[in-house]
Amino acid sequence: MTEVKTDSEANTIDICVQHAREILASQLPQVKDKGYDFAPLFRQMTIQLYLVGVMWRCSERLGVAGDTRDHAFEAMQSMLIADGMKKKEAQQRIVFLRNMSRVEDGTDTLAVSTGYEAVPNDDSMTRLFDEYRNEARVSGSLWRLFERGKKIMFIGGAAAAFVTIWAVTIFLPKTEGIDILAAGLLAAAFVVVPTFLIGLLIYRTKMKKSVPPASSQS
Repeated sequence: MTEVKTDSEANTIDICVQHAREILASQLPQVKDKGYDFAPLFRQMTIQLYLVGVMWRCSERLGVAGDTRDHAFEAMQSMLIADGMKKKEAQQRIVFLRNMSRVEDGTDTLAVSTGYEAVPNDDSMTRLFDEYRNEARVSGSLWRLFERGKKIMFIGGAAAAFVTIWAVTIFLPKTEGIDILAAGLLAAAFVVVPTFLIGLLIYRTKMKKSVPPASSQS
C-alpha cells in the first residue's frame, strides 16, 4: 500500500472508516441478540470482510479515484491501526483479508457483497451470520474442542514425558541418556496421538453432519 497519502485520500479514508463504524454500531446489537456461537477468528474475519464491503460502497459514493475496492482495504488497514493493531500486523491482516475476500471463481465472498449492500439498522449482518449457523467448521463448540485438545496434548504430553523420565532416572539409573529421552518421548506420544485421533474423529463426524453455507455472490 502507498505509504504517502494526499490530504484528500486521507479524508476519504477517514469518512469511510467513520461510516463503517456507524454501520457496525447499528448491526452489533442485533447480532448479540441472536446469540450466535461462532469461533472467534471466524466471527472477526466475517465482520472485517463485511466492513470492507461497506467501505467499498462508501468509496464509490465519494467518487474516489482509482480502484475503490483497494481503497476499501486501505480504509480497513487504517481502521485496524486506529483500533490498536500495530502497523505490520495490520498489513499482514489486510493480506489475509484480501485472500479471503474472493472465492475460487473470483467473485466476492458473501461477507463482502453483503456489506456492500448494507445500510444502517438493516438486518444484513444477522442474515449473513444466519448462513453459517449450521456450519460445524466455524462453530464455537468445535473451536473450544480444538483449544482443549491442544492443552491436553501439550500439558498431558509434557507431564507424561516428565514423569517417565523421572521414573526411569530414579529406578533405572544405569539407563543411558538417549534411552531415557526416548522413553519420555514415547510416553508423550501415548497421550498426544490418541488425543489427536479422537479429535480428528470428532471433527470428521461433525463435518459429515455439516450443511455447506450459502455460496458467495458478486
